[in-house]
Amino acid sequence: MLDRPTKPAKTIAVETLYLEPANLAQRLLGEQNITLLESVMRHEHLGRYSFLAANPSQTLRVDNGLAVLDGVQQSLPAMDILRQNLDENRTEMIAGLPPFQGGWAGYISYEFGKSIEAHSKIPEFEALCPDLILHRYDTVMGFDHLQQRSWIFGTDETEIAQLEKFMKRKPKATGSPIIEGWQSNFSRVQYEKAVTSIVDYILAGDIFQANLTQCFSADIPYGFDTFALFQKLRDKNPSTFAAYLDYGDLQIASSSPERLIKSDGVLVEARPIKGTRKRDTDPSHDAELIVELQASRKDRAENVMIVDLLRNDISRIAKPGSVKVPVLCGLESYANVHHLVSVVEGQLREGLTQVDLLKAVFPGGSITGAPKIRAMEIIAELEGQARGVYCGSIGYLGFNGACDFNIAIRTALFSDGKAYVQGGGGITARSQPAAEYDESLTKIARIMEAFHP
Repeated sequence: MLDRPTKPAKTIAVETLYLEPANLAQRLLGEQNITLLESVMRHEHLGRYSFLAANPSQTLRVDNGLAVLDGVQQSLPAMDILRQNLDENRTEMIAGLPPFQGGWAGYISYEFGKSIEAHSKIPEFEALCPDLILHRYDTVMGFDHLQQRSWIFGTDETEIAQLEKFMKRKPKATGSPIIEGWQSNFSRVQYEKAVTSIVDYILAGDIFQANLTQCFSADIPYGFDTFALFQKLRDKNPSTFAAYLDYGDLQIASSSPERLIKSDGVLVEARPIKGTRKRDTDPSHDAELIVELQASRKDRAENVMIVDLLRNDISRIAKPGSVKVPVLCGLESYANVHHLVSVVEGQLREGLTQVDLLKAVFPGGSITGAPKIRAMEIIAELEGQARGVYCGSIGYLGFNGACDFNIAIRTALFSDGKAYVQGGGGITARSQPAAEYDESLTKIARIMEAFHP
């Protein structure tokens, strides 16, 4: 670790030609550890910024609960390493520009939650990927889609110039996005039986809600190109919190619509999603589905339970009295689905950091259930395997105190010659097993279409 500087390092921002982030990411293919965090579905607030980085200066990963920094096993837990490194390398925020201006970015798998909730009784499963991979990027490209401007951020002019040089390359050709032969770990009968088991747990007073998912997997064929798949996915299912990660021995393509947590170092925001309807091409029927969703007691109850859980999680690190819910069960519409989305806000207590915030809310309540720990135990019992990056989070922790992480739903993982896509939903006492199975397929429909010829 570096000695803590006496004052924050000065970040340099160099404005560059504005181009699509995915186009520039294609020019970086072949560089080490590419991270693209892209707001494909543009929105004044949710989909305003995107970020691109490669060739990190450090790498932190967790395998089987052990933290490894730059290939050396550490005695400290991963979150303590991050907290120390972020503090030692702190910078001031350049106001008015994209907020990730250097720091750590990557993914945290769902299984990492076991190390945060260490007293939970969750069995060990064969890992689909490392529990955590975060890279330290001292040079980052940020995009403001509202202003249609972009900048390269860094503290070293030579590294900024090197990234500018990379951006002038021609985009590399890509291969095939096609994968066939998908198999689920559940049959319809098995999934519906698992839904019934969760309902029984709820009626017995064990939990209020649990999120059940099924995992589809397939062999990756020769010639398959993960970036080609991401390009197709971003067209078919544009979302506000999309991501493409190429970390050598694994790749991730995400088109998530859900934010886990965001902070500028003071203000905190979570946006839990609960309640879904498949969209219809007939505008009149589509409008009827919106009315049905907004009037659904089951979906609203599901959403409100998770809002209560998140209020509790955020209260652990927020200033007393600062936690508020400015939006409860608001409607958001995407390419394939309508969702009910709530907003929970708070203010970070003095002396706490974005690492404390992440530990307080991870994994997200919308993909566990309530109470969180018991729901996670039941999920493990019924699903019987690891989730990997799915239902974990992808995002960044900035040296300037900012952070933003999605919940990694609508996400594909490619590792060790296998591809994984998962989907599911929250189960409550009112859940109907057949409808829940159908919803799990609706959630991943656009992703699976992206793999088809």
